[in-house]
Amino acid sequence: MSIARVQTVRKIVLAVAIAIAVFLFAVTDTIYPSGHSLHEMIEWIGILLIVICILGRTWSSLYIAGRKGRELVTNGPYSTCRNPLYFFSIIGAAGMGLQSGSLVVGGICGAIATFVFYVVVTQEEQLLIGVHGKKFRDYLAKVPRFLPNPGLWHDNKTLTIQTPRVLMTFADALIFLLSVPIAEGFEALRDLGTIPTLLVLP
Repeated sequence: MSIARVQTVRKIVLAVAIAIAVFLFAVTDTIYPSGHSLHEMIEWIGILLIVICILGRTWSSLYIAGRKGRELVTNGPYSTCRNPLYFFSIIGAAGMGLQSGSLVVGGICGAIATFVFYVVVTQEEQLLIGVHGKKFRDYLAKVPRFLPNPGLWHDNKTLTIQTPRVLMTFADALIFLLSVPIAEGFEALRDLGTIPTLLVLP
C-alpha cells in the first residue's frame, strides 16, 4: 500500500468519525443547561483547543508540506513527536466534541480521532521503514509516536517552505471551526423541541 492509499483510507475513516461526532451533537445534551457558566466554559475550552489545532497543524506543515514520503523530516516539531499533524488533529477533535458542552463527548471525539490516527500511523510506519530503512527505525526508537517530548527538540537554521501546501493545510484545519455553528444549531433545535435528546451526559 502506498502513502497516497493510506492517506485516502485516513480521509474515509476520518469522514466516518466526523459523521459519528455530528450524530453525537444531534442527539446528546449535557447536564449543564445552555447558558450555564460550566456549559459556556467547556465550549470556550473547546474553541481554545481548536485554535491550538489550527496553529499547530499549520506550524507542522511548514516542515513537512511537500516532503512526506520523499524525505524523512526529523527537525522542528518532528524532533519531539513523529506525528505532530495528527497530535494537533486529536486536540482539535476533542475541541470539536467540547462544543456540545459535554466533557464526555469531548473525550469520545478525542478517543475516536486517536484510534483513527493510530491505525493510519501503523500503516505509514511500515511503508516508511521500507523507504528509509535503518534511519527510520532509529527515529522510531528515539521519538514518541504522538505525545511530544520537548527535551528532544532540535531544528535547522534554515527552512524551505512550500507556501501553497502550507496554506492548504491551514485551510483544511479551519474545518474544525465548523463544529461551533453546528453544535450551536443542534442546541437551538433541541431547545425548540425539534430534535429529540437521546443521551444526557456530563
